Amino acid sequence: MATIQRFEDLKIWQKARLYSLSIFELTGSGEFYADYDHRRQIRRSADSVMDNIAEGFGRGSRGEFIQFLGIAKGSLTEVKSQLYRALDRKYLSLQAFEKTYEEADELGKMIAGFISYLSRTQIKGSKYKQVSEKSEVKEPEINYENWFESTVNRKQLTEN
Repeated sequence: MATIQRFEDLKIWQKARLYSLSIFELTGSGEFYADYDHRRQIRRSADSVMDNIAEGFGRGSRGEFIQFLGIAKGSLTEVKSQLYRALDRKYLSLQAFEKTYEEADELGKMIAGFISYLSRTQIKGSKYKQVSEKSEVKEPEINYENWFESTVNRKQLTEN
């Protein structure tokens, strides 16, 4: 299995992105559209799923990633609760509710499976990667005197 370098390559993030779009489209018309507060809340919850997956990945540690995946799973559960409210208020047909709820279940299982995998793995995360002995961290070569003068000159030009 290849190492994932970008959150966009994660299957769970891709699925969460599609789910967020699905919720956006579902809430964009009819009775649902008229209830601004409910529409806004369910959209924010759905968006939070993909955002927390991305943020957890970006933290660079397994522990933090698992924590943010848990938050994503919680946001997804919130979406499911809001779907019931939408069904009760007749914003959704039973068929639309069942389809959207089933998609949430599928995504939730993917997130839970990934949490389980990360909990078992020994990979600590990119934050803990050792810099190899051969690699060196070098500051880019910059003539700071010229850089400072050009910055000051630009600032003076914009102030006049």
